[in-house]
Amino acid sequence: MDVGFHRGDAVMSVQVAPSLLSADFGRLEGEIAMVEAAGADLLHLDVMDAHFVPNLTFGPLIVEAVTRLTTLPRDTHLMITDPDRYLDPFVEAGVSTFTFHLEAFGEEEREARADSILERLATAGVGRGLALNPETPVEWVYPWLDRLETVLIMTVHPGFGGQKLIAESLARVPLLREEIDRQGVTVTIGVDGGVTTGNAAEVVAAGADILVAGSAVFGADDPAAAITAIRGA
Repeated sequence: MDVGFHRGDAVMSVQVAPSLLSADFGRLEGEIAMVEAAGADLLHLDVMDAHFVPNLTFGPLIVEAVTRLTTLPRDTHLMITDPDRYLDPFVEAGVSTFTFHLEAFGEEEREARADSILERLATAGVGRGLALNPETPVEWVYPWLDRLETVLIMTVHPGFGGQKLIAESLARVPLLREEIDRQGVTVTIGVDGGVTTGNAAEVVAAGADILVAGSAVFGADDPAAAITAIRGA
């Protein structure tokens, strides 16, 4: 199973991850083919359960369908209450990276459940990611950095697309980059929420490696030009 996001020792260019949440699901195959041809580096799949967040999107069956339609890495962002309960179905559906929220767990159980999920993902050969809501201190992920492929910094409140980037939340990115360098680990930083062609340069300057963009890509008159402009930051 392919696992994306590895930087190794090389300088890595910015990666653009179109979020399928903003795609037209009536023509999903065509939408995926379009962004793939336009140079997308990976696909971002937003899974919502109408409990952890107020919206409801899709589950493993759609992820499985996407897996059949593309060879691009599939970063699956689980905005759900019990990610450990649904880990196996998503792994079987073909996720490349399984990114879950630490806020899904209570304080007393957080460490044990996160440890268990990361161990199971490592055994399955699936990329491991942690996501943080806009108000969550970035220090929450520090104890797990040596076991992660990616950290996803939310710069909008999770649950809906098309929101404006919260500038204060972006300030956590350079702090995370500094800690990654201090620990000497290889972890990429994704930024998800309100990324546009107009602010992509600011997001990259903060230290992001992966820019998640939904409406900025699928809502553009020329999605290929939008991806090029975002990467050009």
